[in-house]
Amino acid sequence: MHSNFLNFLMLKWQTKTMLGIPSAKCSPRFKTVVSAVVAVSVIASSVPAQAQGLPLIRDSEIEAVLSDYARPLFKVAGLGSNRIQMRIVNENSFNAFVVDGRSVFVNTGTLMQSDTPNQVIGVIAHETGHITGGHMAALRSRIAKDQTRALLMQILGIGLMVAGGVGGGKELGGAGQGVMMGGGEMIQRGLLAERRQQESAADQAGLKLLEGTRQSGRGMLETFERFAQQEYISDSQQDAFVRSHPVATDRLARLRKLVEGSAFYNTRDEPALQLRHDLMRAKLSGYLERPSTIDSRYPVSNTTLPARYARALSKFFKGGEGALQAALADMDGLIRDQPTNPWFHEVKGDILARAGRKAEAVGPLRQALKLAGESMLIRVQLADCLMASGDPTSTNEAVELLRKSLIDDRNSRAFRLLATAYYKQGKGPEADAAQAQAEFEEGNLKQAQIFAKRAQTRLLQGSPEWIKTDDIINYKPQT
Repeated sequence: MHSNFLNFLMLKWQTKTMLGIPSAKCSPRFKTVVSAVVAVSVIASSVPAQAQGLPLIRDSEIEAVLSDYARPLFKVAGLGSNRIQMRIVNENSFNAFVVDGRSVFVNTGTLMQSDTPNQVIGVIAHETGHITGGHMAALRSRIAKDQTRALLMQILGIGLMVAGGVGGGKELGGAGQGVMMGGGEMIQRGLLAERRQQESAADQAGLKLLEGTRQSGRGMLETFERFAQQEYISDSQQDAFVRSHPVATDRLARLRKLVEGSAFYNTRDEPALQLRHDLMRAKLSGYLERPSTIDSRYPVSNTTLPARYARALSKFFKGGEGALQAALADMDGLIRDQPTNPWFHEVKGDILARAGRKAEAVGPLRQALKLAGESMLIRVQLADCLMASGDPTSTNEAVELLRKSLIDDRNSRAFRLLATAYYKQGKGPEADAAQAQAEFEEGNLKQAQIFAKRAQTRLLQGSPEWIKTDDIINYKPQT
């Protein structure tokens, strides 16, 4: 996937940082356990979000949609407009989670499977309830009371069940039960009971946020009805005390009563918002699914904007003679219908860039940036295409774009491009400092410190770049 559109950050394992165990000594099964624990924030990592072992993707349009879904909820919750980021995880299961008070992670499966914006908004409201309730901090505090390896492994098992229970996965839930067969049953049951209480509290807090934003809780109810069906199928024989969430029937009964009693129960999503939601799903399908799947999901008989959006991408990824021109023709048709839609211009630029025609991508990307306003990711994409020309003036513009993009978005790819641009300008120390930042953001601490030390010897002591490299050099992961 390309740097800007559905930009995958396939992140490295940070098992040593999280658990104090060398990664090379961890078995695949153990790494699976660690991943599940990270997903439910049983153990917090001290490294940046990009280095938590999650396959994140970045996309301007999707992040804009999710931010618009979340912003009213965060405002009512008193969390501020820029404090929390929405993160997209490339995972097919229907799931969302928080690992701290700084990010809400939503799976691509959640977005693809949600028919309405309200369903996703309900999920975000629930996760916001976890943040306002301080649930992740409470779990970490409880776990920190016992540092023994035995309890740690028991908690890893609990983490698996949480991941399996929420996502409907059978394998993870079963693995968690296997670890749970050890001792410490009373501790485990107590922790799980606390998790059940937190889930119920998050439901109620989420519904209050929806009420405060005059939105329906119908989507949240529909989502947990789906979870209940999965729980029934996969865990029908499971001891109720070792469930990762409250018993489905009890939870749904409470939810249904609160949701149906709201004055906003019948409030529907605005048509414009529904269209943005459908376009988002079409884009995900176009970039992530096989062309044959896209053709089946969006047949030629479907002439809606989302269907045409997905098919344009499908034509390009099919390859073969005429694929690029066919895809560009479809994108031009979409632009004619919605000339002020920045994402159509952006996708056209992305298609051109992927085809090796970065010089031609500059025009559509400039238009996309003009229409989208302060889009950090479009700046990065445009900078990449400008640098491909090799023209010093274009390189200077790329540096300005990248520096602006990094003010509010510590994008590791932007740091890498900035390092390349600085090298082209003959600014070796600044280039090494930018490369150090890129390595650090991706969790490559050893490499980050190598570049930081090399940069610091040639930077002005006390300058902003020097201070940043000094922070990396002296950074010590928490164990």
